[in-house]
Amino acid sequence: MAIVAERAMTTRQTVGRIERGDPTVAMGTWATVLFALGIDGILGKLAAPAFDHLGMSLETQQLPQRVRLAFKTERGSQPRTRTGEPIP
Repeated sequence: MAIVAERAMTTRQTVGRIERGDPTVAMGTWATVLFALGIDGILGKLAAPAFDHLGMSLETQQLPQRVRLAFKTERGSQPRTRTGEPIP
């Protein structure tokens, strides 16, 4: 643990807190320790939207639906759709 702490330029106590899963440790410290351990490649996958299927489906639900605008009509007439039907 002391070697990892030295390579990550942090204290042994902080590395111990990371091992225990302490949520108050800064994300940058987590990344530095992962780099010191040689397993920093998983950070890219952690933040990649392609691997977050739930997040992508929630984002897709939030997208606006396509709306077709009515043609402009002569003054005083009822607006109509592209197919010529009156807009309710």
